[in-house]
Amino acid sequence: MLATLIPLFDEKMSVCAYSVFARKENHFLNPEMEGGARFDGAGTVHELEVVSSMGVGTLSGGKEVFVPINQFSLFAEISLQCTVPANKVVLLMDNSILPEENFIKRVKELKQQGYKLAIRKLPISCFEPYKQILNLCDYIFLNHAKIDISKAKIYFSNVYPNIKLCVVNVDSQEDYEMLTKDGGYDLYEGSFFRMPITHSEKQVNPLKVNYIELLNVVNAPDYDLTDAADVIGKDPALVISLLEIVNRMALNSEITSIRHAAAMLGQKELKRWINTAVTKELCSDKPSEITRLVMIRAKFAENLAEVFEMAMQAPELFLMGLFSALDIMLEKTMEEALDMVVVSKNVRSALLEGKGEFAPVLEFIKKYEDADWTEVSRLMVLGNMDMKKVYEAYLSALRWYRDLIPV
Repeated sequence: MLATLIPLFDEKMSVCAYSVFARKENHFLNPEMEGGARFDGAGTVHELEVVSSMGVGTLSGGKEVFVPINQFSLFAEISLQCTVPANKVVLLMDNSILPEENFIKRVKELKQQGYKLAIRKLPISCFEPYKQILNLCDYIFLNHAKIDISKAKIYFSNVYPNIKLCVVNVDSQEDYEMLTKDGGYDLYEGSFFRMPITHSEKQVNPLKVNYIELLNVVNAPDYDLTDAADVIGKDPALVISLLEIVNRMALNSEITSIRHAAAMLGQKELKRWINTAVTKELCSDKPSEITRLVMIRAKFAENLAEVFEMAMQAPELFLMGLFSALDIMLEKTMEEALDMVVVSKNVRSALLEGKGEFAPVLEFIKKYEDADWTEVSRLMVLGNMDMKKVYEAYLSALRWYRDLIPV
């Protein structure tokens, strides 16, 4: 199994829901799955298996999850495959589901069972023929490059007033800002929120400079615990966070100072905690999805270390994931951002040039995030990777993130 989450944002760049995309078979190893064989076992909705096994709390932080279904899985016993509340699941249909009596009847049944409904890949010319299905839908996905939102807004408000409009392929910050300014859409999907910074004249916030100082202290070779403790002491939020974590570890010990707390945690765990805690703070003025993105990337990269035969370099891979959006955190180009922090040559080469020993891990993670299953499958074959280990590495990263930042 392979599975990933694609976020859906509102006009304030807050995540409102996630789409879940999964694949059970490696199509690169089984090319017949790209043909008619891909419908073998189509009555099973693999995304529902992921949702049910993880729960919406761990998977999406309790937000709605969109689950794709086709002309075959529509007729499956969805209620038996889904163990989470129906009102948290949005069944995402496509144009393989036709506006015919048997399909319409089944869509009505699912609506009556409490599931929300969405439809995608529907050309403008099909809006009228699909009227009975659209009347049952809660959401419709539209491609902003193929539709005039000012006209669409008028049309849907008059004909389908209860349907929410979701725009897809929003792949630049400029597009997002233009679309939100024009209004009309309720949800936005695309890579706009994590696009690299290509130029910047901004000065880094002084508080962030302190955080960078702390990162450099703990990521230097043989760093000194007391030096790290002294930098932590400059920031009340980090002090509180450190004391909380140490008090959970040592219930019967009295913590007398920041240095004492740092010593209680130990050099290795303090370094890991600081890298994670500081990254959270660097993301604090950014969309929350950036925090989630880098945290899951970090843990996923660490978990993949064994798969890529780099077990000894797991801590460095973790750091690579954390810093994979450092340009966005500091509003600097990646080169400028990396010049401010202490990182290994492997991490720098992967993040800056897409080269070096760690680059294949980062490339794999990004393809996985985008649910580019064909490329992921190809890379797994070339790297002789076990699909189950990759899947477990991702789910473990999701669980770790939800424990780290509970809803």
